[in-house]
Amino acid sequence: MIRKILRPGIHWLYVFLPITLILESSHAKAPLIFFCAALSIIPIARLISTSTEHLATHTGDAIGGLLNATFGNFPELIIAIVALKAGLYEMVLASLAGAILGNLLLATGVSFFTGGLKFKNQEYNPTSMRMYSSMMMIAVISLTVPSAFHRLADIPEGNENMLNIGLSVILLLAYILYLVFMLKTHPDFFRSEKAAVQEEHEAHWSLSRAIISLVVASVLAAFMSEVLVGAAEETGKVLGLSSVFIGLIFLAIIGGAAESISAIIMANKNKMDLSLGIAFGSSIQIALFVAPLLVILSLFVGPHQMNLSFSRGIMIVLFSAVLIGAMIAGDGRSNWYKGVQLIIVYGIIAMLCYFVGAG
Repeated sequence: MIRKILRPGIHWLYVFLPITLILESSHAKAPLIFFCAALSIIPIARLISTSTEHLATHTGDAIGGLLNATFGNFPELIIAIVALKAGLYEMVLASLAGAILGNLLLATGVSFFTGGLKFKNQEYNPTSMRMYSSMMMIAVISLTVPSAFHRLADIPEGNENMLNIGLSVILLLAYILYLVFMLKTHPDFFRSEKAAVQEEHEAHWSLSRAIISLVVASVLAAFMSEVLVGAAEETGKVLGLSSVFIGLIFLAIIGGAAESISAIIMANKNKMDLSLGIAFGSSIQIALFVAPLLVILSLFVGPHQMNLSFSRGIMIVLFSAVLIGAMIAGDGRSNWYKGVQLIIVYGIIAMLCYFVGAG
């Protein structure tokens, strides 16, 4: 049911591709360009996710979740690189934090809720859930170390830059070892708790179709992301929104649309291990791979080096999200009310950032 509702709506959003191009060429107001570009990226993100779903047809839940998370994060990475090139570092950092919050709270919450409406209780592997939670806690601690040094310690700028480069290399190494652990040495930790219900019959894409779709979607995502970021700053000024709020909420939700929709659809199929593998795996990938990669890329594409210096407010909500996510999802069983709890927490954080800020 959820899938039937989502698909037509998402396909219909392709109409915003030409609309965005017309608005940009006619120099329309920035908010119009921004929101049309945002809506056009959502179906592109879904196309990326659908392509990886078909590529992952014959893999287990762990590899399938990893593929969905990796290519699902691709639009987000492109948006961040474009913002990095423009020197919008505050917005980039906020979008990274927002992506983690969106996956841990909003995507997981909606997955629990929609899946719980169809199935009274859903089960998944609690061992993999504990592993995801511990990795997220380590990742968040790693991200907040340079932030704490930046705010509390009076260290020379050169030393702070070297600290961030060194930490980025360590985080990238940690992510590689995490992949080895998940895919090579301990894949049994991430196996499904039980076989999923029978899927509806649908034709699988050929390998060539899936690859061509990925390439086309990636090119479109790169182009529309540049338009989106180009209008973001002016949109914030017009609407009275800070760059932090735009990055934390708007860019994070838009960039993470692919994996969020995939996680929700998998939950509706009673594939909770795959659903959580996408949502939590995406958060881990943002923290351990995308964030340190952007620090290193800033040396080449940005006006100067970007450091992982999150505000105190963002550090607090990140820790809170990881703890709450681990508490609610740690027992290996989900229902619709657990989803409501996670969505409520996300809503509270969004309102806090809008009315108070995330300083």
